[in-house]
Amino acid sequence: MDMSKAVAPVPAAIGSPSSVRDAQEFAAIGTFPDDTRLAAHSIASGYGGKPIIGDLDLDVPTGVITTIIGPNGCGKSTLLRTLARLIKPSSGSVVLDGKDIAEYRTKEVATKLGLLPQSPIAPEGLTVADLVARGRHPHQSWMRQWSSEDDEIVDAVLAQTGIRDLADRTVDSLSGGQRQRVWISMTLAQGTDMILLDEPTTFLDLSHALDVLDLVDDLHEEGRTVLMVLHDLNLAVRYSDNLVAMKDGAVIAQGPPSKVITEELLHDVFGLRSRVVDDPVSDRPMIVPIGRSHTNV
Repeated sequence: MDMSKAVAPVPAAIGSPSSVRDAQEFAAIGTFPDDTRLAAHSIASGYGGKPIIGDLDLDVPTGVITTIIGPNGCGKSTLLRTLARLIKPSSGSVVLDGKDIAEYRTKEVATKLGLLPQSPIAPEGLTVADLVARGRHPHQSWMRQWSSEDDEIVDAVLAQTGIRDLADRTVDSLSGGQRQRVWISMTLAQGTDMILLDEPTTFLDLSHALDVLDLVDDLHEEGRTVLMVLHDLNLAVRYSDNLVAMKDGAVIAQGPPSKVITEELLHDVFGLRSRVVDDPVSDRPMIVPIGRSHTNV
């Protein structure tokens, strides 16, 4: 791959709000555009015949960052994988661009949405540039082989995500934060305007977690729709326009962080005693957990 070429623009996102300001205004008033492209209609889903989520409905707002939160085992990752067609629902349907996702060919789905699973592993010795290039696979066929356009897109993605200088490094030689940037870059190379991320900050220290979420926010500002699962509630609040709170395989609440995050919900969903205060940085809710040792609270 020729890394000396001029950086070409990454394919623009489509089907998004007219500006980031629009998305922020929608979040502020608690409503979002009606042009939802990805939705779950009364789905039930699980593994090996064991139901994890049941009769669940969810509309994913277009052009904003939606984050699914909830305790371990509540069905967050199952929902994400079902929306990405990695799990077939036992009942109900997932609708993508007005059509049942099951009716699409696999490559068609991969050109519409990209999924980054939790803790992916790259083949040993694979370089950064080669892994990112694998994101172009959905665009290949016996009639369309690798082209200079693919080279330009991969090069542009490497530059956009700040890893161009790592192109010739092997993925297994990178730090955790660098690896997550590489995996997100591969997803971005698919050219999709909808990105699904399953716990992208797992095993990262706070500095690297912020770095990854800042990158996710950059992608959102370009008009992409992001749906992700996060465990850190305060990071979910700070980086999301829309929160989906789950418990026992069901959606308990959905909306902007200012409306979803309450002390009552945190107790009901997580069994957590807390105080919700204003975040001095973002002016959004900030959760202060209260442990058993805090007897003076």
